Amino acid sequence: MSMRVSSRKHAPGLDRLGSINDDGSRRHPEPADISGRFTRGRRAVYAMLMAIYVTLPFVEIGGDRAVHLDIPGRRFHLFGSVFNAQDGFRLLLLALTVAFGLLFVTAVWGRLWCGWACPQSVFIEGLFRPIERLIDGPREQRIRLRQQGFSPRRLPLVLLKHALYLAVAFLLAHALLALFVPLPKLVGMMSHAPGVNAVPFGWAMAVTGVLYFDGAWFREQFCVVLCPYGRLQSVLTDEHSLVIGYDAARGEPRRGKAAPEGRLSLPVVDGTREGDCVDCGRCVSVCPTAIDIRNGLQMECIGCAQCVDACDDVMDRLSRPRGLVRYDSLSGLVGHQRRRVRSRVVVYGLVFASVVTALIVTTVLRRPFEAELVRARGMPYVVDGDRVRNTFELHVVNKQPVAAELLVTTLADDGTEVTLPVDRITLGSLDDFRLPVVATRSRTAGSASIRLTVTEKDSGRVRDITAPLLGPVAH
Repeated sequence: MSMRVSSRKHAPGLDRLGSINDDGSRRHPEPADISGRFTRGRRAVYAMLMAIYVTLPFVEIGGDRAVHLDIPGRRFHLFGSVFNAQDGFRLLLLALTVAFGLLFVTAVWGRLWCGWACPQSVFIEGLFRPIERLIDGPREQRIRLRQQGFSPRRLPLVLLKHALYLAVAFLLAHALLALFVPLPKLVGMMSHAPGVNAVPFGWAMAVTGVLYFDGAWFREQFCVVLCPYGRLQSVLTDEHSLVIGYDAARGEPRRGKAAPEGRLSLPVVDGTREGDCVDCGRCVSVCPTAIDIRNGLQMECIGCAQCVDACDDVMDRLSRPRGLVRYDSLSGLVGHQRRRVRSRVVVYGLVFASVVTALIVTTVLRRPFEAELVRARGMPYVVDGDRVRNTFELHVVNKQPVAAELLVTTLADDGTEVTLPVDRITLGSLDDFRLPVVATRSRTAGSASIRLTVTEKDSGRVRDITAPLLGPVAH
């Protein structure tokens, strides 16, 4: 049984989704091909982002990959630095940086992220739709094929298209997996039976399935139904945020009509002034979420600017100024050209700058190694005749991406003896070591303390640690 798309006229509006037919069934948007300055710019950005994503597992910095998220080992290599669980607060700062950065960008530039950098847009518009256009042809042909339903004659092309979809999803999933598993090890895993590496194989197949489902069918529904960011747009933006909009004062009334053979005309009706919009529907036909931008700012708009390029093309053919649909603020679209600085932008900007500064400062000032002197478990001290013994553990962690040699020296008050098993420790990246430290002093001595100095041999960086010595109270 074949599925057919409703052929009833569907005009997108503010009270219904453009991707839903009048009878409630799914209406698959089929964006028309478009070329223009913003489309070319987006394609260049998409190509750059995809190149970074695919090549990142191959880039090495400081003897390790630029990005290596070693979950089992709890080690995270990021662009020459290595972090562990003790750096959890930096992860919090990074999350706050992303959150407030997105708030700031949205308040100033609207949904620029969605149309230009979101992985959903990059993968769908940069990979899956070009495959669809290659196999199924231009928009009119794709609509006709969808209305005709499944045909056995098209089975080879359908299988080829979905095989390419699956191949793209497979490669993208393994590029993601390569951030967690070293590339040589990943290649070795792929040469074995799935059961040998069940967990990585399961993740790879799950991500492949999700990407295939999204790219082959779900598409714009992710932005419209699942993504919470679109629903936050009305809260984060205001009349001074940069959005894509329609200049109704210039475009209305829409009395022009499309002339035969694609030539556009602007007839004069009863001497009444006409708007520049000829109601050609080109801005609707190129929209990936099937909205009519002339209805105003809508949740489904992802800011891709395809409607801008489409309208500019029509205006060029009519020898009229570009910008009927353009990047502007809602205030600018009604004639108030000056964009005002708002308190929310200032607040978002200050918080964003603060967390970025904190992240940079804490990362730059991050110590190459940690050293902590902790009292050993059990009794706080032991009395042995006229001597009192305190036992500690010196816990050192090498937080550098390379091995380090640490030198330990001691300094104690007069009459106190400090014993170390070794005074030289060699640690690999993110390795740790616990060194027993025993301090013995006279029972009759007053308050005393010990001091340990840990020095990294190569850089000469020093950590000083002091701890008090405990003993019985003298009477």
